[in-house]
Amino acid sequence: MLHEKYYEEQAKYEKLIALQNRKTDFYNGIFDRYENPVLTRDHIPLTWRYDLNPETNPYFMERLGVNAVMNSGAIELNGKFYLVARIEGNDRKSFFGVAESESGIDGFRFWDYPVLLDDVCPEETNVYDMRLTKHEDGYIYGVFCSESKDTSVNDLSAAVAAAGIVRTKDLKTWERLPNLVTLHSPQQRNVVLHPEFVDGKYAFYTRPMDDFIDTGSGGGIGFGLCEDITKAVIDQEKMTSLRKYHTITEAKNGAGAVPIKTEKGWIHIAHGVRNTAAGLRYVIYAFATDLKDPSRVIAEPSGLLIGPRGGERTGDVSNVVFTNGAIAAEDGTVYIYYASSDTRLHVATTTVDKLVDYVFHTPQDPLRSVECVAQRCDLIRRNLEYLKQQR
Repeated sequence: MLHEKYYEEQAKYEKLIALQNRKTDFYNGIFDRYENPVLTRDHIPLTWRYDLNPETNPYFMERLGVNAVMNSGAIELNGKFYLVARIEGNDRKSFFGVAESESGIDGFRFWDYPVLLDDVCPEETNVYDMRLTKHEDGYIYGVFCSESKDTSVNDLSAAVAAAGIVRTKDLKTWERLPNLVTLHSPQQRNVVLHPEFVDGKYAFYTRPMDDFIDTGSGGGIGFGLCEDITKAVIDQEKMTSLRKYHTITEAKNGAGAVPIKTEKGWIHIAHGVRNTAAGLRYVIYAFATDLKDPSRVIAEPSGLLIGPRGGERTGDVSNVVFTNGAIAAEDGTVYIYYASSDTRLHVATTTVDKLVDYVFHTPQDPLRSVECVAQRCDLIRRNLEYLKQQR
């Protein structure tokens, strides 16, 4: 017989899954926020955490606990919304789980089992932050961070980051491909596969890094091409969105969600990092690249798109929002899935039209305070003149 606590915890779990999500009163005209996270550690099924047999678990203890659910790839298939979330166990190891929803804003329920990747990298210790690309070649690709111990230095925390690649057609059967090789960048994180061929080749957005934490000479988000994704090698990286002094990308930046194709260009939803007295602050920003040359930035609005607010600011790694998944639905709605403070996953909704308007009509950062004030004064002057005309 099942332990009585099972029924109590299962009832709480089902109540959480059935909870309807509502928009908050937050307003900026660009996107809507929602009251509840779409995924948390409490969304993990009891069968993943507890031994349900009273003979082997008489006190109904968590045997394999989960600490956080966060950075998630996202995709829409056959009218349903799927998140391939990063799930961090109490043991600090991350893994992937597929959660499914009818609405895209609530009701996400994990499938029976997490994703078990082919064990082809014996040096690999941890995997996380999968981006999902529905590619024109017919496959769905997952590109994620493959982390291993850096044995070249005498530092127990030193690590090496590479871009792991898998592909699937149903999110159930995954084929592991060799990790991406970038000939001029020692390490790679936050790598995204472009959804279309560019000059007949597979195109990747990269983040060149000198080591696991520091970008070093990496000046921003890179872009490179490869002939064969089953043996992906990039021999040259061009820079796209560049890091800049005294901006939200000063410390580092990286690609986030797979870019969204619009009539005016590819819309990118990325992350930027700056250093503060309280540590690194991660925010989400947007920019656009050319339809024919996706490496060329054609619009980059000033400042952040989404920053951590309220309860989003606290968690395992505070003052952080991060995205690696967005869905542009057929009706024009865009669902941006973002994690807060490496703890939980949220959704923000907007539309393709709003994103295009925001990216192409929001002024660019002039990079100096005096010019920023002049920019704002010009807006105020035009607004006061317009209000006068309306009287």
